[in-house]
Amino acid sequence: MSEIIRAEHLSYIYNPGMPDATTALDDVSFAVEEGDFVGIIGSTGSGKSTLISHFNGLNRPTSGRVLVDGQDLWGKGADLRAARFLVGLVMQYPEYQLFEETCAKDIAYGPRNMGLDEAEIERRVREAAAFVGLGEELLQKSPFELSGGQKRRVAIAGVMAMHPRVLVLDEPAAGLDPEGRDAILGQIKAYHEATGITVLLVSHSMEDIAKYANRVLVLHKAKVAMYDTVEAVFARAQELVELGLSVPQVTQIFLKLRAMGVDIPTDVYTIPYAVKTIQKALAAKQAKGVQ
Repeated sequence: MSEIIRAEHLSYIYNPGMPDATTALDDVSFAVEEGDFVGIIGSTGSGKSTLISHFNGLNRPTSGRVLVDGQDLWGKGADLRAARFLVGLVMQYPEYQLFEETCAKDIAYGPRNMGLDEAEIERRVREAAAFVGLGEELLQKSPFELSGGQKRRVAIAGVMAMHPRVLVLDEPAAGLDPEGRDAILGQIKAYHEATGITVLLVSHSMEDIAKYANRVLVLHKAKVAMYDTVEAVFARAQELVELGLSVPQVTQIFLKLRAMGVDIPTDVYTIPYAVKTIQKALAAKQAKGVQ
């Protein structure tokens, strides 16, 4: 696999040179392989939203650089417009940015700005709507007639319709009920699997990251605290707790069992993995009893 995003010694300061100057990112370096599903976690103020806004040039680094598909976004001759089609960014509560008279027109806005012909635009609108579970009957409705979850889907479909190679989402399930949350995240995962596109998901929910991502970037106080596979990061569950992060409930149970003296691994982060781990431990115990 090839790299699609690389941050090299990236730092970003809000209000530089002013008394209230704040370092939001401090010497951040990491790379994302094409096709990865990366979960980005960290406590409030750790730099998550500031980081992702660098990936399509919304923020310019104070120092360091960001490369997308090998190109420095702020290098000489860089084409920021092309980069913004390459990296689709869905900010928090994207439904507040809906403005067209129908859902179909809102989803079509990005592809139309790309200069595509009408037949291709219509094809992409229907394709993206299907990916996020929006029925045909909703496409001609005003987005303002829809529920909060449906509006969120329209906004996400509008980014998907541009066929970005990287889809970056900042808390896409924020404010939704558990059913709406599972539906949207499940659709994003299905889209990732169907297209092979790279996904970066910012979330405060460790359960969501554990369920959907294959790699995890942990930010703490504007720096990278961890960046590894989901298994490797959750194997450091106690460290995550010490960073003020809430690990998945199932991981908390295994940490408590370990503290009680039970010889069991703590890199457990999903229910199916927990079941397998317990079965393996019981089988090992039974084998010992037989010997």
